[in-house]
Amino acid sequence: MFKKIVLVILALIAIVLIYAATRPDTFRVERTARIVAPAEKIFPLINDFHRWGEWSPYEKLDPAMKRTFGGAPAGQGATYAWEGNDKAGAGKMEIAQSTPSSKVAIKLDFIKPFEGHNMAEFTLQPQGDATQVTWAMSGPSPYIAKLMGIFFNMDQMIGKDFEAGLANLKTTTEK
Repeated sequence: MFKKIVLVILALIAIVLIYAATRPDTFRVERTARIVAPAEKIFPLINDFHRWGEWSPYEKLDPAMKRTFGGAPAGQGATYAWEGNDKAGAGKMEIAQSTPSSKVAIKLDFIKPFEGHNMAEFTLQPQGDATQVTWAMSGPSPYIAKLMGIFFNMDQMIGKDFEAGLANLKTTTEK
């Protein structure tokens, strides 16, 4: 009897591991918000890492987080590194592309709690008296992430943060 239980457990583990291997090799999380403000008012908040404290939900994860700014003051070449508690982790961002009032692409390297190398992208599209702002993140999905994705919905977890950040941008710029 014990032998059968062990075999069933091993078979279930094997099924989960094999299923994880079949999951996509990349991921993308994206959220969009309509903000009643011109793109010219929103763009500086995204394009300047010094201003992320005004709206980014990640800035509030650790009040004692160590921040280091470098490179250009804003726009392409600007860098931002952080090191914080278990919630904030550690990593570095660099603005790889900055197109005034329309797009900011960021190379995002996580160090802790898990290593990851992704791209974040903000696009701003004017729509009459408003701007459609899209925050997206994409990157490779290594095997461990595929395995975790079976048990945790990464799109919902990260998407919730993106929704909060976009809501903060909306509140800040619609004043």
